[in-house]
Amino acid sequence: MATELKNRMRELMRLAWQMVKKNGYSMSKALKCAWLNMKLKSAMKQRIVKFYFQKVDGSIREAYGTLKENLIPATSDDNRKKNDTVAIYYDTERESWRSFKKANLIKIG
Repeated sequence: MATELKNRMRELMRLAWQMVKKNGYSMSKALKCAWLNMKLKSAMKQRIVKFYFQKVDGSIREAYGTLKENLIPATSDDNRKKNDTVAIYYDTERESWRSFKKANLIKIG
């Protein structure tokens, strides 16, 4: 239990520092955004979640996504390069895989 908590806090702080360095966020704003990303990820593993993020062009997008195993299609194991700045989710409206920058997450609806 204690190890799981330490690992989650380590992941949270790593994500927050990444936002400070790459996006110029203050530590306060980075921690808020990192917490929101962690909450979104854990909620998507359990159900379909409505959330909002800012697209690269500046518009706000409302998305319904999930990471729940029985709601997503089977995928082949691609040898894709990992990108820690991007969150990946399965869009249930468009029925395809989508992604957004973690720093652009606005709120969970």
